[in-house]
Amino acid sequence: MPLTTEDRLAITDVISLHGHHADNGELDRMTELFTEDVVYDLTAVDGGTIHGRAALKQAALDLGDGNPLAHHVTNVVVTGGDGDRAHAVSKAIVVLADRGSGSATYDDDLVRDGGRWLIRHRTVRPRREPLTP
Repeated sequence: MPLTTEDRLAITDVISLHGHHADNGELDRMTELFTEDVVYDLTAVDGGTIHGRAALKQAALDLGDGNPLAHHVTNVVVTGGDGDRAHAVSKAIVVLADRGSGSATYDDDLVRDGGRWLIRHRTVRPRREPLTP
């Protein structure tokens, strides 16, 4: 069964809410966004791979003042789904504490769980070099 417009909007909201909850320090609300057994792959930004919501929360707490000041997400594209599973890519921009910024791509696998969409696997891929034709 293909994804409905409502599914696509709900998926976009889940991806967007991550930045709101993270930036507001509402780490307990990550249960609304990620599966219990989420895999959050930060290998490309030297952060390793985080397994599970509890570990994801602890990683944010451990990072402390090293956390970005702001997370922004844009260009969300839901690229596939079968009714209970979906894939999405989006662009992420972060504002760092030193007022610098960074850009990355979020590559997300999502599942429908209890009538809501949750991120099951996220890979963060930074953009460090401009396109050189």
